[in-house]
Amino acid sequence: MKKVEAIIRKTKFAEVQEALNEAGIEFFTFWEVRGVGKAREERAYRGIVYDTGTIERMILSIYVREKYLEPAVNAILKAGKTGEIGDGKIFVSEIGEAYRIRTGEKGDKSLYIEGEE
Repeated sequence: MKKVEAIIRKTKFAEVQEALNEAGIEFFTFWEVRGVGKAREERAYRGIVYDTGTIERMILSIYVREKYLEPAVNAILKAGKTGEIGDGKIFVSEIGEAYRIRTGEKGDKSLYIEGEE
């Protein structure tokens, strides 16, 4: 089992969500965050200068079986890319164990419905 964490542009969230669904990822957790990176600039609007160095981002947290790791990562890479600095990052880590609270199932079985391969 793997945990995939992706930090993406907020503007690409809908596209990434659709791509993950097409890749067989039907559930993931996400939240809105703000980040600071290399891209720093100021914009003036009606005489007021705004710092746009902090950009709205989304963090996606996805737990997958091995067979879904590559499709999930590829979906995020393809749908989240603009080609500009600040497209985001993907982190993959190993999960030691997982449990389904409702049934007590553990391991890979806790991540999918019985009968699914």
